[in-house]
Amino acid sequence: MNLRSKNRISAEFSMSSMTDIIFLLLIFFMLTSNFVTPSGLPVTLPTSKASEIVMQKISVTISKDLQYLMNDQPTTVEALPALLEQALAGTEPGEGVVVLHVDKAVPVEHFVKVAGIANNLKARVSIATLPSE
Repeated sequence: MNLRSKNRISAEFSMSSMTDIIFLLLIFFMLTSNFVTPSGLPVTLPTSKASEIVMQKISVTISKDLQYLMNDQPTTVEALPALLEQALAGTEPGEGVVVLHVDKAVPVEHFVKVAGIANNLKARVSIATLPSE
């Protein structure tokens, strides 16, 4: 008399669905990590109602003690036009984006000076802000 069951339960576990989920999570975190670009200096950004994320290529930071950084590298106002021109060399006119991270305590004249330099180089200027609540 044969008492064994014909349907045997397999103890194997298929990892294919788990690898798909891990792969999708990896892609998600890789894509979303590009939207957040930390600044080298701690600056207190102003708030605005329309704050949208801009994919930035060139970041210029002005701290409240008037330290200038371009892409997290310290620089001076005098050297900034040459550095911006070099950074924008590979882009079409009007296609380059310069994102300004200006502390809200900085006088407007410093912001206008950097925006004017970028405008003369035919780059679009965007101001980094925090969304208002």
